[in-house]
Amino acid sequence: MKQLLLSAMLVVATFVGGIAIGPVGVAGAQGTCSFPVTKTDATGTDVTIETEPQRIVTLSPSAAQTMWEIGGKEKVVATTKFSAYLDGASGTANVSGSGMTTVVPEKVVAQNPDLVLAPNVIPDQTVQKLRDAGLTVYKFRESKSIEDIYSKTEQTGKLTGECEGAAKTVSWMKDRVNTVQQAVSGEDSPKVLYVMSGGFTAGKGTFVDKIIETAGGTNVAAEAGISGYKQISTEVVVKQNPDWFIVSAGASVPNDYSDTPAAKHNRTVSLNSNYVSQPAPRIVHPITKLAKTFHPKAYAQANLTTTTTETDDGTTTESASNTATETTTASGGQPGFGAGISVVAGALALVTLLARRE
Repeated sequence: MKQLLLSAMLVVATFVGGIAIGPVGVAGAQGTCSFPVTKTDATGTDVTIETEPQRIVTLSPSAAQTMWEIGGKEKVVATTKFSAYLDGASGTANVSGSGMTTVVPEKVVAQNPDLVLAPNVIPDQTVQKLRDAGLTVYKFRESKSIEDIYSKTEQTGKLTGECEGAAKTVSWMKDRVNTVQQAVSGEDSPKVLYVMSGGFTAGKGTFVDKIIETAGGTNVAAEAGISGYKQISTEVVVKQNPDWFIVSAGASVPNDYSDTPAAKHNRTVSLNSNYVSQPAPRIVHPITKLAKTFHPKAYAQANLTTTTTETDDGTTTESASNTATETTTASGGQPGFGAGISVVAGALALVTLLARRE
């Protein structure tokens, strides 16, 4: 992980990561928890939790987001700094270190947790150090598909005593993804470019690429042969002729792209970078938002029975309806085009994306 972050900061754009989003699974989550429970984690260790944990430390924003979604946020006593976007997370202890340090073991131990939830990017040495201090630590495997996110959500529920909430969350996720798949099936795919600072974009093999594909779009960076997160030249962008720009993390669209259909028609959609970069339940929000943006008529006919309204903090409300009418914002007369941001800024944005990813 440190090597990836260092490479990004040096603008050696060789990161190839992300999470593939495949077909929706059919297995349902179980709504009943029981303790003690024993599960084998990514380190090959059989982790036993004797009783339902009441003090939980999450070492990643994705683990924290999952706890928030399944109804277990009141059990979380500490999070990392990139979890601050979650409502109420600022009231928990911060176990992150300075700079890009993922976690400080001593801060975790000081919280006297019943359970520590660690992402796959936490080094095994750190996990072992926490175990040597007498803590129960479960390290998750890397999520490579949306089915993996379903499974991780269910697993989190079983480990934390929130099985019913996890089951409801997975059901909600599958419902939304199924609706998207129905909507985009057979539709033409608009050309899409994900615009990051410093001329970077997301190509083949990235989380963003799979989100775009699932939402019924075509990632022009992948079409141009770009893999991972790399810079894309203005000439290639203009040649690829994107119909839509996607931005996140405060990025803007360079003036150099003004000859593309996306620029001429002010077609820019903004996604919450916390949802795009984390293998957790809210990944459904950017997928849904893009599908509604690219294929509004088809989505409205996809037999969704609830109207979902999402706020910036991820809060959702639902009401009965025959079609989905969640508001998506394009440029709305404010194109959002500005001067290109420096390569250094692009590298820093990439570092932040990597740090937020798990």
